[in-house]
Amino acid sequence: MRTPFVAGNWKMNKTADAAVAFVREIAAELDAIAGIDVAVCPPFIAIPAVAEAVRGTKIGVGAQNMYHEVSGAYTGEVSPTMLQPYCQYVILGHSERRAYFGETDEGVNKKIVAALAHGLTPIVCVGESLAQNEAGETQSFVSGQVRAAFAGLSNEQAAACVIAYEPIWAIGTGRSATASQAGDIIRTSVRDVLADLFGRETAEAIRIQYGGSVTEDNIAEYMGQADIDGALVGGASLKPTFIKLVRAAAG
Repeated sequence: MRTPFVAGNWKMNKTADAAVAFVREIAAELDAIAGIDVAVCPPFIAIPAVAEAVRGTKIGVGAQNMYHEVSGAYTGEVSPTMLQPYCQYVILGHSERRAYFGETDEGVNKKIVAALAHGLTPIVCVGESLAQNEAGETQSFVSGQVRAAFAGLSNEQAAACVIAYEPIWAIGTGRSATASQAGDIIRTSVRDVLADLFGRETAEAIRIQYGGSVTEDNIAEYMGQADIDGALVGGASLKPTFIKLVRAAAG
């Protein structure tokens, strides 16, 4: 049985002080919700303070990105060893990173390997554009992203990852795939591909989230799908109603 997992991606929101105030506001109620894993992913500059603020709670901390090298002349980048003291998770390959900053499938693969080597759980993002969706290319595109991201990984490495299916057209737009649409794509384009790469047992062990305009009002529908194990949440994770969303996801 896969434990549900909800992660809040705060993107470029909240100063360090605001981030700490927020997690202190929600920590006790989130801690009281049983049967689900929860993490928040603040901006880099807020990560140490947030990690300290949630110490002793069950709330995990994730980064929104990282570079695959441990150190070097990579101005503006953050390495896995810099994140390791504070984070349990790291989001990799988010569509905004791919669209705005030129991230490639090959680069995402390198980051996954590096994250795993330093004890971080990758949240690997995949998802198609509106044009690809309307052209009927979703299955082939998302399947290709999964194959590229997991190329060369062992069964053990794959099983240590989380995947987030986030259709690009649903991120921050208020639009979302229906629960049945998301469930079908996750089954055919993600879990079945993982089964082909690593065997059914490993594929069934990997947690797969849905992301894209997820709210406290629709999360239960997604969680009702057999292959959806949680959510990567954007704007709805920035408000106290995130508690209601997590509670609904936990059932």
